[in-house]
Amino acid sequence: QAQLEESGGGLVQAGGSLRLSCAAPGRTFSNHALGWFRQAPGKARAEREFVAAINRYGNTRYVDSVKGRFTIPRDNAKNTVYLQMNSLKPEDTAVYYCAADSRQACATTVGWWTYWGQGTQVTVSS
Repeated sequence: QAQLEESGGGLVQAGGSLRLSCAAPGRTFSNHALGWFRQAPGKARAEREFVAAINRYGNTRYVDSVKGRFTIPRDNAKNTVYLQMNSLKPEDTAVYYCAADSRQACATTVGWWTYWGQGTQVTVSS
């Protein structure tokens, strides 16, 4: 059972924007690091690509391909983390997954993260 729930995915034209949300019903992740990964079609779970993360101190990291286009704000009062995606490109098409971990290092590897959601589809048309 997923401990996180993503929403906000959809179909958008290249150059457009989407905001993904990730909530944690029934539990608190305000002290956790929170991250976003994406899995392109045909790729396995272990091949999920790190996109962005933020720890409890507000420190963020991003994969180079999204720097300047994506941001990862968090709202601890709402127990929610977002992925604001601007200037979307067709190569951003993937299923986007939210992840959480009590540690703060925000590693870029799938295996480091403990909690996962079930994903939300983002499709960017050219």
